[in-house]
Amino acid sequence: MVKYSFLMALLLILFISPSKTFAGSFGDKGNAGIPGHWYSGNTPIFIDQTKAPIVFIHGLNSSSATWWEANDMYQVAYQQGYETAFIDLYPTEDMWTNGALLAEKLAEIHQHFGRDLVLVTHSKGGIDAQSALVHHGAHSFVSNVITLSTPHYGSELADLAYSNWAGWLAGIVGGRNAATNSLQTGYMAYFRSETDPLPHARINPFYTVAGTSWGSFGSSLYWGGLYLRSYGQNDGAVTVKHSKLPYSQELAIGSWNHTTVKEGHATFQTFQNYLTTERMAIESTIESMDVVDPVHSDQIVRGGTIQGSGEVGEFTIENGVTSMTVDLLSDQHLPSLTLNGPNGEVLPIDIAYPDDEMFEGAFHHLFKVNAPKPGQWSIEANHAKNQAYLLTAVIDSSVDEFFTLDFEDTQIKKLHVQGNSSKINKQKTIYQAVATYTDKHGKQKSRSVPVSIASDGTMSLPFKKEGIYTLTIDVKSETKKAYPFERTFIKSVYVDHQGNLYY
Repeated sequence: MVKYSFLMALLLILFISPSKTFAGSFGDKGNAGIPGHWYSGNTPIFIDQTKAPIVFIHGLNSSSATWWEANDMYQVAYQQGYETAFIDLYPTEDMWTNGALLAEKLAEIHQHFGRDLVLVTHSKGGIDAQSALVHHGAHSFVSNVITLSTPHYGSELADLAYSNWAGWLAGIVGGRNAATNSLQTGYMAYFRSETDPLPHARINPFYTVAGTSWGSFGSSLYWGGLYLRSYGQNDGAVTVKHSKLPYSQELAIGSWNHTTVKEGHATFQTFQNYLTTERMAIESTIESMDVVDPVHSDQIVRGGTIQGSGEVGEFTIENGVTSMTVDLLSDQHLPSLTLNGPNGEVLPIDIAYPDDEMFEGAFHHLFKVNAPKPGQWSIEANHAKNQAYLLTAVIDSSVDEFFTLDFEDTQIKKLHVQGNSSKINKQKTIYQAVATYTDKHGKQKSRSVPVSIASDGTMSLPFKKEGIYTLTIDVKSETKKAYPFERTFIKSVYVDHQGNLYY
């Protein structure tokens, strides 16, 4: 009986696990696997030659194990009779490096299975896959491509990581690397211009899936969803709008978050009909994409270092705010923080938890306040000397859309912060702008570049050196009822070697 139980346990392990595994899952600090290694799953009992072998491709800060550790995606694929393969790419490299590596390995995997492959990709893995197919010649090995919450037009969270306010923290926790640098919206606009017009971009049909859930208050993706809500529906890491391509077919937008969108029981049936060796005909409902629509900010961003006990991250909110959520992201857990209000309010932390996404290694401290009093608020830090922090206050205001960030013709090289004259006192409005520069590979240390901004909110962008300029724009003003308030806009711009700007 003991021998029989042991044999059954062994068979179960073989059934649910690929032939080789490494510790690590999406966003975890495990062994991320060895870049360039790929592993085939177990062979189904009956092989249907019309079913393409699936190659699963992971995303940022992840590894191949994301598809089977705390995830039933591999198990579901096996049960449905699909042969599978899993590859480890560089978890923090850009799409050019990973694309070249992936193209080489797709040739090997294609030879192993002897027929065309389908790629199922998560997050940045979809960008790495497109780089491999379009720029590195791997299109002939692949039929169709499924992208699960891929930021095809970049992530505003990557812009935030390179903003002026986030520099202290991101530099410590590793939020700045070649991968996050390449995911900035300005650089991804450049990648789209280099990719979409090429004939090879249309050879392999792309099918997209996006999510709209952030999880519960205090979950790992809640803060990301809150920050991104100014940009539209999102799954805590990627907006629905940026998950699309103009020549792709959108299969579904569902109540998944950035983690659950890659789970087998959640989405496998959504894309199963496209897992064929035949390249499926695209039925695109997306005729064109305009991803530089005007942006309204409902947030204030601050950052720096905590020098010891005292107030940090002061900010001012206006009257009529129905609620606000304040997050202090630090390189360490700081349990003694309090949120202090203008009338002597002292509020403890509602919840604290580690980040496992763009700021992996940092710690969130969340405060939720209903009907906050207008005036100056701040965080009180006790015994937290020399801690890096990033503070974001997301505001639900009865008077919204004070300001709009507008993108003018890139040839004019201007951005414009437009104030709503019916809601603000223009005479009391002050604009400040600064750009953080990084080279296109993210290898060079970031540095600040001054940006002039006129009294009407118009910015000329005299950027000449090739690279990414991440703009941080802070606005202070008064409402018509003389209540002071603040807002922050963050946007990256890429400048190519010819001086062309990409938003």
